[in-house]
Amino acid sequence: MGLAWAWACAAGACAATSAIMAKLASPLERWEYKAACFAIVILCNVSMWSLYVRSLTALSSLQATVVNFGSNFLLSGLAGFIIFNEPAHFQWFVGASFILAGIWVISTASDETEEMPSKKKE
Repeated sequence: MGLAWAWACAAGACAATSAIMAKLASPLERWEYKAACFAIVILCNVSMWSLYVRSLTALSSLQATVVNFGSNFLLSGLAGFIIFNEPAHFQWFVGASFILAGIWVISTASDETEEMPSKKKE
């Protein structure tokens, strides 16, 4: 089960890498560099879908989707802050902490459903 969580996180990381490469490609002048960046975008998207589908084999669709989204959001935001010098305001960090808390709640939730006791017919 732990490997499935890693697959979901890696899928989000691939999605974030794809977005970063697309943003890096946009100001480039030479077509060779743009083509290389977009080839990496395609490779990252294919990898993301492969890892996401693999995580669905052991996790619920809710868990896999939330972990994928959360890691994508957090890594994209941190990359914007570190690589592209985009501002990261206090509200972003508060929102990111709520996302992490939500992922923790979902990851610790049990998949088992309680069965309702059947009514006795008299």
